[in-house]
Amino acid sequence: MSKILLGCIADDFTGATDLASNLVREGMRVVQTIGVPQGPLDGDADAVVVALKSRTIPASEAVQQSLEAARWLKAQGAQQYYFKYCSTFDSTPAGNIGPVTDALMAELNAGFTIACPAFPENGRVVFKGHLFVGDVLLQESGMRNHPLTPMTDSNLVRVLQAQTSRNVGLIDHTVVEQGSAAIKARIDALAAKGITIAVVDATTNEDLRKLGPALEQLSLVTAGSGVAIGLPKNFGLEPRNLASSLPPAEGRRAIVSGSCSVATNAQVADFKQRGGAAYPIDPFQLLENPSSVEKALRWAADADHSLPVLIYATADPDAVKAVQQKIGVAEAGELVEHALSSIARGLVQQGVGELIVAGGETSGACVKALDIMQMRIGPQIAPGVPWCYAQSPHAARGGLHITLKSGNFGATDFFTSAFTALEVAA
Repeated sequence: MSKILLGCIADDFTGATDLASNLVREGMRVVQTIGVPQGPLDGDADAVVVALKSRTIPASEAVQQSLEAARWLKAQGAQQYYFKYCSTFDSTPAGNIGPVTDALMAELNAGFTIACPAFPENGRVVFKGHLFVGDVLLQESGMRNHPLTPMTDSNLVRVLQAQTSRNVGLIDHTVVEQGSAAIKARIDALAAKGITIAVVDATTNEDLRKLGPALEQLSLVTAGSGVAIGLPKNFGLEPRNLASSLPPAEGRRAIVSGSCSVATNAQVADFKQRGGAAYPIDPFQLLENPSSVEKALRWAADADHSLPVLIYATADPDAVKAVQQKIGVAEAGELVEHALSSIARGLVQQGVGELIVAGGETSGACVKALDIMQMRIGPQIAPGVPWCYAQSPHAARGGLHITLKSGNFGATDFFTSAFTALEVAA
């Protein structure tokens, strides 16, 4: 196997495919691993994204897992490293973005790095160090009610400074608009002042492309997935169809949704309004009736096999809080994740060969339940969301097409358009 050019560490599973999708669009052949592999990578790739489930675990555990990933990527010969977090900068004053960044900088002897969650295609922009989600500041978006990482401050310099002992600065839009040379000069000036992490403004894809060449000499980049569009050119790569090719799709179609985001709530509603077959999972019923999973799978088995089915635990914030208050935040999440991952495995065993999973935590649980070790990244469905192909011992044909969608991503008709996109790609 040839040495990889870019070694990436993602703090959740949907975020990993989000990053991988952007790299594929720009010409990189990408493999995503589920957790840190135990041996060398099987096959060739220009970039490898190690998907962790470390966004909301204790900071010390997130650091340990991220360092293990970095050391494995080192062994594969990675030339540059990328720590990927959410485009809404999901974190708390205790971490995990700051502590993981600190640990990776020490491990990789990185004297300077940037922090930039901007992804303009999905409505995430950074201006004067403040993160906007669509037309509103982060603290005014639905993220203020996130059950695990409520984001109540839009000032990323302030948010990140609370998580690290390093000095955090800003490369603002007046510098970025001047281009790569100006960004490099600003990096040098900040470093001379003892600042080792800089939040970077970006309001357009062109800003991200200007940023790319300025990062060529950094051993570590920390960002959302958007910054990735400017990096492949540093390795002499251009967009190419070969990078996104996957085997033909076969089997039944299904959707498993555990996200409670505003976007996913709308996607569930749209699918149902179009007449799609949908089955709700009630967290309270999971507590009281252990056979809820089996009932859902029997329903799916009896449904029309020529049409996609949706099984969802999506709910509004008030309903989520009610369950959390009864059994605890972590316990409520684990209860739903376990149920939906068991359902995903059962669906694949029933013959599902095209599977959409909505929600970062749900995606992590589902790929583990399916014993997926790595995925080849294919064509993009929506910004940050690609189809992938993976081997699973639970799949009737040995492999399946799967997409892992972040809760906040995708248009309202995503659950319908995704299957159409796969047909077109085939």
